[in-house]
Amino acid sequence: MIIQRMPWAGVHIKQEEASLVIDPLFNVHPKYGSIHESVYPLSDFGAVDAVLVTHLHADHFDPVSIASFYGEEIPVYVPEEAVPAARESGLKNVIGVTVEAAFPIGSFTVTPTYSIDGNGDPQVAWVVEAGGKKIIHCGDTLWHGYWWKIAEKHGPFDAAFLPVNAAVIQFPNRINSGLPITLSPEQAVAAAKVLQAKRLVPIHFRMIHSPPFYQETSDIVARLEQSAEGIVPLRFLDSKDNLVI
Repeated sequence: MIIQRMPWAGVHIKQEEASLVIDPLFNVHPKYGSIHESVYPLSDFGAVDAVLVTHLHADHFDPVSIASFYGEEIPVYVPEEAVPAARESGLKNVIGVTVEAAFPIGSFTVTPTYSIDGNGDPQVAWVVEAGGKKIIHCGDTLWHGYWWKIAEKHGPFDAAFLPVNAAVIQFPNRINSGLPITLSPEQAVAAAKVLQAKRLVPIHFRMIHSPPFYQETSDIVARLEQSAEGIVPLRFLDSKDNLVI
């Protein structure tokens, strides 16, 4: 299995002749302000058989780019509750999924599993398995109590792609909790430990930081390295870097 890091939370996964992407992003919504990481046309990462979307936030669901680079008819898998909104984007082949209902994409077996969104929107994590290897991609989940259930049913994992930026958001006309809506570096390490991951690949950090609307936590890399020592190996990937498992 060859996994190529895409900007922000995206990954491109290839196994034999099959390929898919999770949360591909090219057009960054202006509400996020200036970005701090390069973005690349989705075509730079190659053709795909399907698109997996963890949830419909604008930094994870980029329907204009999906249609432009992959075509309006590309299968796009989203949480069942998000199907109506996803179809409004103009994509012609939106498919709803439910937790633990596995399906094939070429040589892959794909299973949506539990994930908790920091804004209460529908979200899934994706378990992708092929060639005896297995990874999990958790979108922008926060800490939850399903980690042990996921580990029992699907673990261990060859790699866990987990958000690490502990983002705090402040929306107009919404009471601000001051609490993160995604995993912190320390929580990501704890999740990787419970998931029995052979390596933790941090995602969902660095590119977007626009206080007070969207503010990521500080010292992410140093905190990851300190928390992960003796617990789980870290594998940092820049955009276009490959991980072969």
